[in-house]
Amino acid sequence: MSGTSLDGIDVVAVSFAPKLQILAACSYPMPKAIKQLILQLCASGDDEIEKLGHLDIALGRLFAECCNQLIDDNSKLLPVSRIIAIGSHGQTIRHRPANAPKENFSLQIGDPNTLAEQTKLLTVADFRRRDVAASGQGAPLVPAFHRAIFQSSSSDRVILNIGGMANLTLLAKDKTRALTGFDTGPGNVLMDTWIHQQKSLDYDKNGAWASEGKINNALLTQLLALPFFSLRTPKSTGREQFNLAWLEQSLAAIGEPLSAVDVQATLAELTATSIVNEINQHQFNRAQVYVCGGGAHNSYLLDRLKQLLPTAQTVQTTRCLNLDPDWVEATAFAWLAKQTLAGLTSNCPTVTGASGERILGAIFQA
Repeated sequence: MSGTSLDGIDVVAVSFAPKLQILAACSYPMPKAIKQLILQLCASGDDEIEKLGHLDIALGRLFAECCNQLIDDNSKLLPVSRIIAIGSHGQTIRHRPANAPKENFSLQIGDPNTLAEQTKLLTVADFRRRDVAASGQGAPLVPAFHRAIFQSSSSDRVILNIGGMANLTLLAKDKTRALTGFDTGPGNVLMDTWIHQQKSLDYDKNGAWASEGKINNALLTQLLALPFFSLRTPKSTGREQFNLAWLEQSLAAIGEPLSAVDVQATLAELTATSIVNEINQHQFNRAQVYVCGGGAHNSYLLDRLKQLLPTAQTVQTTRCLNLDPDWVEATAFAWLAKQTLAGLTSNCPTVTGASGERILGAIFQA
């Protein structure tokens, strides 16, 4: 899969019997030319249908190359005869979780026909649109996986995924309570976008640049005034909302010049504060917090979360739960594919707002 950060293509080989085991995993770089085309499609522009058609096939081929490479590099462990299916999330290029269900849509590309053809493996894809068809937002989908793998009967847990966007899954130790999960707002996307514009870097390693700056409260207040942050669940978001244009509008609105490093520090604080506000509001501030996704490597951001959550039992990565934080989301889509092939539902209506449980995904034969 490739997420909103566009930092790479994550491929994992997973076995679920008798228990979850990652057999092999690798993150392959996203070619810069394809990344640029994806970013162009994420924003409205000219000749979108032509661009989409070409990019859909190009991504399908790229995903197939990555899958084939992982198989070739681990041929003794992963003979093709052992592989049941590929689960492919694809690349989201537009996510519109409108308030009116008839206006909802979520669009992922990376042609699964091409993926199945070039790997000669059964492929499961297109997971989000069935939930959208059932009046849901189509996101987030990983909470069902989090519940299946991470729920504890002794402690409340928060599974915090910090990718391009940040999302929470709230796992109560009382398993009769409804599952809750939602996007909190930006994860890495604004920090990555800003440091790329200012320093031509893809990301702020360990949050080092952000840690050098000072948080600007005027900008933070302006950013947090966005109505999304006060929406009730279900809610999800994407680059359509959190992008450079919105940031620049917010900077202009406060009417004072800021150093680039102070903007970066404030963007990190926006991510941390918007996450913590939701944890507090849902009264999970005494829970165990486990972080996954690229943000799990941002030591400055993790320190800010710990400081803003002084009553949490722990703030650590999912490595403490025996699952590498880099592979949680890709593993989740392998699990979703398993559910599809077994004819089992995998959306959570209390998370997405769908009218009921549905079997997600479409099957593309080898």
